[in-house]
Amino acid sequence: MNNVSQNTTWEEIARRRIRVIFADDHFVVRQGLRVLLQEEPRCEIVGEANTGRELVEKTVALQPDVAIVDLRMPELNGLEATRQIRDRTTGTEVVVLTMHESDELVRDLLRAGAMGYVLKSDTARDLVLAVRSVAEGRPFFTSSVARMVLKGYIEPAACSGEDDVELTPREREVVQLLAEGRSNKEVASALGISVKTAETHRAHVMRTLALNSICDLVHYAVRQNIIEA
Repeated sequence: MNNVSQNTTWEEIARRRIRVIFADDHFVVRQGLRVLLQEEPRCEIVGEANTGRELVEKTVALQPDVAIVDLRMPELNGLEATRQIRDRTTGTEVVVLTMHESDELVRDLLRAGAMGYVLKSDTARDLVLAVRSVAEGRPFFTSSVARMVLKGYIEPAACSGEDDVELTPREREVVQLLAEGRSNKEVASALGISVKTAETHRAHVMRTLALNSICDLVHYAVRQNIIEA
């Protein structure tokens, strides 16, 4: 939890309010998350967002204790949002909420800095537990994901081909926006850069990934869990 001194006891931590922000691009889902979190007396909802970019901006501004991140979000996916939140905040822990479970995805999210992983099918049972756990400095995984971790699936795996290609954070943002069908002008507007810079990023990404068309780029984005098919 933010600003916890070395002399703070676990009892004191357990009594503290937990400032939470959450994101999902569906209004009904956000309403459901709000109801769940409001049932926990310790949770204080400080914000919500419907895109990954909005979530990062609000999290950086508000510096909550916990950010609940949907894996599939427009403009900025949950994996990249997690990376940015961990890089740009001083103590916000991330709980990822997703319908997907795979050893590769778990590994990528943990490397990005996520501390909790809850399947959407387990939300009612596990989400509040996950928020409390990560706020107190302990990882939390839905049971099936915990079994993956215990079996060693988060150990570095051998990679080849496009998995070896390292894109910059800005290039990963460009990939998602282009894969979502944005034009160079729309990419520039979303990222606050010039159209020429957006075009340069696009050309470099296509060259680096050896892609020949936007269709190829969309397929790459799906394979890399940047967007959903």
